Amino acid sequence: MKKIALSLVFIAVISVTGFAQKANTNKKGNTKTPPAKVQEAPKTEVPKVDTTKTVVKKKKPKIKPKDGYAMEKELRDTASEKAFLAVIKDEDVVLTKRVWRDIDLRDTINGVLNFPKSRLIDVLLTHVRNEELTAYNPKNPTTLDDVDGFDFPLDTAEAIKMANGVVNVTNNKTGTVTQVPGEFNPALFLKYRIKEDWVFDGKRGVFEPRIIALAPLKLNDQTKEWQPVFWIAYEEARDILATKRLFNALNDSSPLSMDDFFIHRLFSSHIVKETNSGDYKVKDLITDPRLRLLESERIKKKMADMEQGLWEY
Repeated sequence: MKKIALSLVFIAVISVTGFAQKANTNKKGNTKTPPAKVQEAPKTEVPKVDTTKTVVKKKKPKIKPKDGYAMEKELRDTASEKAFLAVIKDEDVVLTKRVWRDIDLRDTINGVLNFPKSRLIDVLLTHVRNEELTAYNPKNPTTLDDVDGFDFPLDTAEAIKMANGVVNVTNNKTGTVTQVPGEFNPALFLKYRIKEDWVFDGKRGVFEPRIIALAPLKLNDQTKEWQPVFWIAYEEARDILATKRLFNALNDSSPLSMDDFFIHRLFSSHIVKETNSGDYKVKDLITDPRLRLLESERIKKKMADMEQGLWEY
């Protein structure tokens, strides 16, 4: 009996042990790999808008509105091209004749040079003062003879002094007279004188004028004659005159410049001198003012006949 009981216990232990081993084997075989975790995309942080602050928009720069259709001052004062002039070569010059003309601003057609908005004397003095134009003495400093060449340049102070003139001041106590510098008065400049050459260009077959010099005139209180204040080389002044627009009472958009006025011969004038053997002026030969005007017209006609005679065979 004892043996039978021990055998049964031994069999039971072996059975339990085998069952336990089988259970462990099944547990290991049925082990499943846990699924891999999916990585989530990093979250983008949206900046928080502070609703308490007001958003200020940038203002667009304001554009100046157009003030009508007339040519504005900025456009009138900008540089423009000079009036066209054909080049005359020295070798093509067949004939020349020099004359001097006076332009009276009291004549209606010439009054545009004396308007406050386009006054020629203001233009000349401004650029002489800025040393952009050279003024030349109308008299020989040594002999005091009248000259109209470019031999005696004036410095700025001398040119302005000659334009302003001098005033005689009398001392009542001593009776002495002293000269003091005068003040600029544009109303005194009522005439201009131009020196020009009429040139026959043999290559083009044209007889036409070329302005050489320009001078403002003032009335001499003692001699009662109009005398040049200073001379300006016209070719040097053209770049400046081309930028100065003439005021036109009938057309606010008039494109005419001071250079156009002279080059296109828009002025009225009379001849006061032509080249002659004695270097006489018309007034030196003729005293009657009316006869002087007739003499001026005779000289004009003579030059016209000269041009016509060049084409007669």
